[in-house]
Amino acid sequence: MADYDLIIIGTGSGNSLVTEDFADKKVAVIERGIFGGTCLNVGCIPTKMFVYAAEVATTIRDAARFGVDATLDGVRWPDIRDRVFGRIDPISDSGRDYRVSGPHTTAYLGQATFVGEREVEVEITRPGGAHAVGQKHRITGDQVVIATGSRATIPEVIESSGVPYETSDTVMRLPDLPRSMAIIGGGVIGAEFAHVFSALGVQVTQVQRGDRLLHRLDAEVGTLFTQQAQQQWDLRLNTQVVGASRSGTGVRLELSEGSPLEVDVLLIATGRAPNSDGMGLEVAGVQVRPDGRVQVDEHGRTTAGGVWALGDVSAPVQLKHLANHEARVVAHNLVHPDDLRSFAHTNVPAAVFSHPQVAMVGLTEEAAREAGHDITVKLQRYGDTAYGWAMEDTTGVVKLIGDASTGLILGAHFMGPHASTLIQTVIHAMSFGQTAEDVARDQFWIHPALAEVVENALLGL
Repeated sequence: MADYDLIIIGTGSGNSLVTEDFADKKVAVIERGIFGGTCLNVGCIPTKMFVYAAEVATTIRDAARFGVDATLDGVRWPDIRDRVFGRIDPISDSGRDYRVSGPHTTAYLGQATFVGEREVEVEITRPGGAHAVGQKHRITGDQVVIATGSRATIPEVIESSGVPYETSDTVMRLPDLPRSMAIIGGGVIGAEFAHVFSALGVQVTQVQRGDRLLHRLDAEVGTLFTQQAQQQWDLRLNTQVVGASRSGTGVRLELSEGSPLEVDVLLIATGRAPNSDGMGLEVAGVQVRPDGRVQVDEHGRTTAGGVWALGDVSAPVQLKHLANHEARVVAHNLVHPDDLRSFAHTNVPAAVFSHPQVAMVGLTEEAAREAGHDITVKLQRYGDTAYGWAMEDTTGVVKLIGDASTGLILGAHFMGPHASTLIQTVIHAMSFGQTAEDVARDQFWIHPALAEVVENALLGL
């Protein structure tokens, strides 16, 4: 007989697997890091709290355009930081304490390594609960779920140099606001932190090896975003870091364009890798894809019987809302083996909380053409609506890609204020198979709300 009915490795979305179905069963929860996963502690939630502070600062600086004279007297970084983590840390701590002392669960705060079929050895690395640091425990489970998330990747040129650096896991807890910062990477994390720190007064230089930021965006919208970024912080495109060393103020970077760059703080934002290594997955018979993701089928099952995986460690994209969806599916499948549900990986939206904000769902124009669709495209500007006039918006756009033969929406790409909220109507339409005309004409749109930009884009499509 196994020690536990269920073993969960990772406490991000994996923590939600302890449903009422397991109220009378034994569950082990293993966590080697901070309880609550990436989103709660170092990802979605704290970053957006910093973004909101940055938006407040940006609004003040921009007030004169509306006939309002305002000045930004200062930025109290410790107060901004402590407002964020004063709220988040207690949530993480209480989640840990509940699993340590709560009913039906046993928490192991340490590193899990598979030593057999559904058998895990845990080395305790953090104090808490009844287990002492340094102890090793071997436990078995009828079922095991791998939900270990991801971690920041570090370029070899930086790692081998020995220079100090920050990642998205650490930069939000800096003791003081630096005078200058270099950000390596032009993806979502880099774009968001470039906005946060530049808006708060830091001299930001972002180094991107490609010719635009956010390369997974629709090319047209990505180019428009890159043009806006160039007006807000120092952006070095088509540039790579070829060397790094310590300097008197922090870090000196050698760039491929030939000019050195000295900054107080270096932030690495070159992506995140699945936490699938170092766990002995091969011993358990769990196969891993070439990109490091744990291989799962449409139900969340790995290649080992009774072992499941979800979230960043196995999902095709690293998004909290996708991980939550997968957790709901796996939670059902764990207790309903004869009624398995499947993951839904189509029409998964994403957003970038930079300045301007960006949101997207579905295909880009390039991908739609490559897939052979007979497409129609509409680019609608915020500034062509009444509320866009009120905002004096000159840069916001909505781009929709549709199938000309069916009227269905294939993709949507928003850039501008509230993009992540405005796009939800289109996500709904795509998820339920509604045509652009039906969505535009079969409901009322509040005039003169900003949502009219969506209505006009749909009508134009």
